[in-house]
Amino acid sequence: MITIRSISMVVPSEPTPNGLLQLSESDQVAQWTHAPVIHIYRPNNTNSTIPFSIETMKDSLSRALVHFYPLAGRLHWIEGGRLELDCNAIGVQLLEAYSEGTLDELGDFAPTALSHTMVDGQSATNFISSWAKLARGDNLEDHEMPFLDRTVLRSSEPLMPPRFDHIEYTTKPPLLIGSTDANEEKNKETSVTLLKLTKEQVEGLKKRANQEMGVTIRPYTRYEAIAGHMWRCACKVRVVDNIHEQPTRVRLVVDIRNRLKPPLPQRYFGNAIFGTVTSTCLYGDLLSNPLSYSAGKLREAIERMTDEYIRSILDFTRSQKHVGGLRCNFHIRGDTEGIFLGNPNLSLGSWINLPIYDLDFGWGKPIHVGPGFLNMDGKSFIMPSPAFDGSLIIALRLQTQYIDSFKKTFYEDIE
Repeated sequence: MITIRSISMVVPSEPTPNGLLQLSESDQVAQWTHAPVIHIYRPNNTNSTIPFSIETMKDSLSRALVHFYPLAGRLHWIEGGRLELDCNAIGVQLLEAYSEGTLDELGDFAPTALSHTMVDGQSATNFISSWAKLARGDNLEDHEMPFLDRTVLRSSEPLMPPRFDHIEYTTKPPLLIGSTDANEEKNKETSVTLLKLTKEQVEGLKKRANQEMGVTIRPYTRYEAIAGHMWRCACKVRVVDNIHEQPTRVRLVVDIRNRLKPPLPQRYFGNAIFGTVTSTCLYGDLLSNPLSYSAGKLREAIERMTDEYIRSILDFTRSQKHVGGLRCNFHIRGDTEGIFLGNPNLSLGSWINLPIYDLDFGWGKPIHVGPGFLNMDGKSFIMPSPAFDGSLIIALRLQTQYIDSFKKTFYEDIE
């Protein structure tokens, strides 16, 4: 049982610029709802230098908002299902809550929830890292300041027609053979599990993918090998009546910061990500071919995101009369309107390179960081481990009827 002790509205500690801030096209297609992330810290940590104080949290947040002042503003709907940001310094809501539960039951939480229209994972991590540094009593250095001009990620002027067929927006995920919609699959019971991979298991999957890959420019990454393995496992446990002609695809997100020419400025603050999808594959092809086949399909989707392709997405988005249909409702619990990304498909996100365990408010580093919830079947994040030993943690929601067989297959097929 968690009880709210106080609710405060925290405003920037100094005057900040006001007025409308232009959002990028990548902001417009991000989900406008809040994406919750939970950070758990161990109380009385031996590495703790500062005792918890809500006043310290408020004061440091107030100082952080001077630099990250767009977060203290408000989003407003405008025509075409688009949003604009009013930088009005109304502030950020900070809740203090308590529970009689122990750490083993709950943990000491420091949850955050930011609108995905405002930030992606990298930007959110940069903000929380800056807040934490100020809470420890340190000052931010020049290189830690956010780059707030989102016009560097706008569509071309004058607007150009798209140069590609953007299948991530113009096509729908495959349905189960014999189905005319995904309603039945949407309504099935789902469960969440955490899967742990040791450094040796991670390296083993990478080695297998790369041994089987043949000639390629560079080795498959940890993400490509693990996500490829997960895709094959999902096909293996979901296959019905040995029907291997079932089509399937994976949705993933690509960070475009260094894919643009020139790259985005360091500490760009906003959404510098775009969703992409693999080509549609058949269960039989994924299962009969080696791991390098599924990893290669993921690689193809990632490599599609070139500078030219990304700029075409920006123009494609700008050309839409209404952008509501382009948003993927990742973070809406019980959403019934958005595209269903579950059975027979997957959505495999990566937090592998996010420094989520460096967020020290003075109480030591967190012992767990993860999504507040996964809202649909097939949704997953591959994340770093607090052990800092090369191991990884995978948060996965899957239909309950498949969760045990997936876990069994996932580990058996690694051996």
